[in-house]
Amino acid sequence: MKKTVLVLLAIVALAVAGCKDKPKTEAPAGAPAQQGQMPAGQPAGDPHAGMKAQEIPAGAGKKAKVTQTMNSGGYTYVEAADEKGVKVWLALPEVKVAVGDNIEYPETPPLANFQSKTLNKTFEKISFIPGIRIVK
Repeated sequence: MKKTVLVLLAIVALAVAGCKDKPKTEAPAGAPAQQGQMPAGQPAGDPHAGMKAQEIPAGAGKKAKVTQTMNSGGYTYVEAADEKGVKVWLALPEVKVAVGDNIEYPETPPLANFQSKTLNKTFEKISFIPGIRIVK
């Protein structure tokens, strides 16, 4: 009986020890990052640093006309008005766009009260998108 209890206690102790969180280690340089981890050498402050704007295919999003644009901190901020005059703010990796350009952009849920430290501006609502398509 004592032997059975000792074996069971040993099994429980090993199971509990195996379930504890392991210390997180950084992946070696050149190794692919796991989901949720920054690649080695990537600055911790901006997870999107070095991203390029993606070209959005025709018909893949909403259409609007650019009413304001500004670049800051590697991003382009665009205010655009749709056909009904409803204005939205968009943020995407830096791209050349001008006031008056007609664009298409993917619809994403907006963030409320987003503060851009580089612009020293708070956006009531802003959507972060991977890119836009300038309609010629």
